[in-house]
Amino acid sequence: MSPIPDVPGVLSAAEVLASGRHLASLQTASGMIPWFPGGHGDPWNHIESAMALDVAGLHAEAERAYEWLADIQRPDGSWHNYYVPDGNRDNTVDEAKLDTNVCAYIATGVWHHWRCTSDLGFVENMWPTVERALDWVLSLRRPDGLVLWAVEPEAHPWDYALLTGSSSIQHALRCGAAVGMATGSLRPDWVEAADVMCLLIAHAPLSFQPKTRWAMDWYYPVLTGAIADEHAKRRLAEGWPTFAMDGLGVRCVYDEPWVTASETAEASLSYAAVGDISTATELLAWTRPHRLDNGAYLTGLVHPERIIFPVDEHSSYTAAAVILAADAIAGASPASDMFVAPAIRSTV
Repeated sequence: MSPIPDVPGVLSAAEVLASGRHLASLQTASGMIPWFPGGHGDPWNHIESAMALDVAGLHAEAERAYEWLADIQRPDGSWHNYYVPDGNRDNTVDEAKLDTNVCAYIATGVWHHWRCTSDLGFVENMWPTVERALDWVLSLRRPDGLVLWAVEPEAHPWDYALLTGSSSIQHALRCGAAVGMATGSLRPDWVEAADVMCLLIAHAPLSFQPKTRWAMDWYYPVLTGAIADEHAKRRLAEGWPTFAMDGLGVRCVYDEPWVTASETAEASLSYAAVGDISTATELLAWTRPHRLDNGAYLTGLVHPERIIFPVDEHSSYTAAAVILAADAIAGASPASDMFVAPAIRSTV
């Protein structure tokens, strides 16, 4: 079993395990991990939590999480945006939208699980689920190679792409190609599609619907390796004064003093991706005021009053992001560099 991440003076291995066990306590009988007790689940954040379970050594629970997705996948390879527990398969749809980034993330999760467990049999069983999902995602490409954000069932796709979503999708495509290599199913077309997206992310910012109010558009191209090296470092430095509240965390949106622990942890991952472990560690430390005694994390705090917002909400994806950031800093799990080195490098 791999060591559990320990970041001295910031987050202990025992605390990471407590947060992992908290995530496991949220998991329903079907394997779904909702946002909070009794809340809805969505495939992207569910996968983020499954990845955190693997980092905490809770591999059986992570497998159940992926099996739930395989069980409820639509015939076309997609998933709906939100599901609510229904006491059966937890496949009652709460929001019908089909989000391309949400659906692509299964590839990232399955590659992460393979690297944490080396369980080839499980990955081989998940391969058809991954392949259907990524092929569906790429069926929604525009002529320029970017993937449309979403589509409502029985309706025309939305007509624009998002920077954060595209950054995550190209990362998922590389992870999916790596899963394919592990199972003997080569998909170089996925890497080529990811390369095209990266070129547009780096050189054609007007290709995306403007979402600069959100911190994710600042750091996600770096977090996912869509941009790297000095370009990535410059991007982080330029956005820091806008989104970072010194000693408190990262704003979810630049025009509100609302610090969210998930954005702070993801920014930590981004700094780890460029090799700035000092800043990554500092950002992770700033999530401490969000931590609860049971290992859960409050979603957000509004400063300077430290008002909990949403009211009393602690979210699974927030605890998961903290665990993944701790792993990237500590280098504990075999998948700790998931957001530091691309699964498969560019072909160009």
